[in-house]
Amino acid sequence: MGSRPKIILIIMVFAAAVSFVYISAVAAQPIPFPTVTLGVSDTDEPAKVSVLLQIVFLLTVLSLAPAILIMLTSFTRVVIVLSFLRQAMGTHNVPPNQIIIGIALFLTFFIMSPVWYQVNSRALQPYLEDEIDHKEALSIAVKPIREFMLKQTREKDLALFVSISKSKKPKDPSEVPTSIIIPSFIISELKTAFQIGFMIYVPFLVIDMVVASVLLSMGMMMLPPIMVSLPFKLMLFVLVDGWYLIMGSIVKSFA
Repeated sequence: MGSRPKIILIIMVFAAAVSFVYISAVAAQPIPFPTVTLGVSDTDEPAKVSVLLQIVFLLTVLSLAPAILIMLTSFTRVVIVLSFLRQAMGTHNVPPNQIIIGIALFLTFFIMSPVWYQVNSRALQPYLEDEIDHKEALSIAVKPIREFMLKQTREKDLALFVSISKSKKPKDPSEVPTSIIIPSFIISELKTAFQIGFMIYVPFLVIDMVVASVLLSMGMMMLPPIMVSLPFKLMLFVLVDGWYLIMGSIVKSFA
């Protein structure tokens, strides 16, 4: 039994020596590091330049895609209304944020599909088939988006940003610059979303007030009213088919 610890010690020392020799041998050799080289060189092929510019343009569009999706479409109104609905019902994180954003995205795709169809058929496909250049494609693609935003924008908001920019008063909506239409559209969407949210809040607020009054009259002041009113609000929302009404109202508000 006394020789077993000695054998284990000898094995450990031998393993340490082998490891040290291996590490020393590896350290003695130079370790190759990968390098990345970026450069600009002359070329006689215009196709290479065109492909490079297309890649740069695509990366730029992808980096701006979240802002374009949120600010230039119906996404802002939809997601704010759904957030108001969740707060009015008092369900906290039900439905969760991922579900709300997912519903808002798919509703946005549905609402904006006519606009994107026009952009695809009039600008994107002719550009991919080399029928028009990128400047003409961009100018054509902007027109359906401008029409959608102008349809949902109040004249008061347009006048506000026209006066702030100190630009000449336009005689026709087509003369309004896109840089003025975008912020006007955003604040119009926020106002509309808050108006719809207020209308959603009213019935649920009435239920909360009635439940709180009943509990106070019964002397049950220690019982939180939200615990009693939540089942009634859920029952009311289910009985009136709330999701049908909310989704229909949101989509019809863009008609």
